[in-house]
Amino acid sequence: MTPRPADLRARILPAAAVLLLVAPITAPGPAAAFLGGVVALLAAARARPDWHRLLHLEAFLVLLLATLPFTLPGTPIARFGPLEASREGLTRALVLGLKLSGAGLLAGHFFGREEPERIGAALRALGCPEALVRIFLGLARYQGLLRAEARRLSEAMKLRGFRPGLGPRTWRAYGNLVGMLMLRALDRAERVSEAMRARGYAGRFPGAVARPLTRADLAAGAALSLGAAALLLWDRL
Repeated sequence: MTPRPADLRARILPAAAVLLLVAPITAPGPAAAFLGGVVALLAAARARPDWHRLLHLEAFLVLLLATLPFTLPGTPIARFGPLEASREGLTRALVLGLKLSGAGLLAGHFFGREEPERIGAALRALGCPEALVRIFLGLARYQGLLRAEARRLSEAMKLRGFRPGLGPRTWRAYGNLVGMLMLRALDRAERVSEAMRARGYAGRFPGAVARPLTRADLAAGAALSLGAAALLLWDRL
């Protein structure tokens, strides 16, 4: 694999192509080669793998590895009481883990340190519908504010003596928390919408005219896509 393209547009398209081509892979060899190729890409770019971004994903993968072998029928390899682990289930969990880890590292390397506004501008330049661009930018901008609002509401509940449990009182309190958070988010959205219209917003964010992609970016994007296509072809042989 080659280092990442400089232009965000030349990263979005190859990244989408790579993920679409890698998703159908079912054999451990191509999946391991995909993860190894992503690590090699990071090494070529002299970038350290951002493993801490994968912590929430790795927790899911551990759960997957612990449950999938017992839920997918196939050749038995181990038995724990009434539960029987299959080789096919273990292989499927391993392949999913390799693909998801590689996809997470690739996405983090391509977009992890980019501003949402730049990603939104690149999506708009690629012809993405304006409504989807606005939704993406809104989520990127206000998820931190909503998270902080939820934290303040939780702290207020604790100061009033709330202690979580398993009874109906706990679930009622959490329901009120979610409802209040949604009401405040709706109120904030209405205020932001009014402020945008007052500043002349007409349904589209202003942006600079996109420059043509360079040959180097096109070559890097094509190399990434061809590498993923080769892995899929290997998997199908």
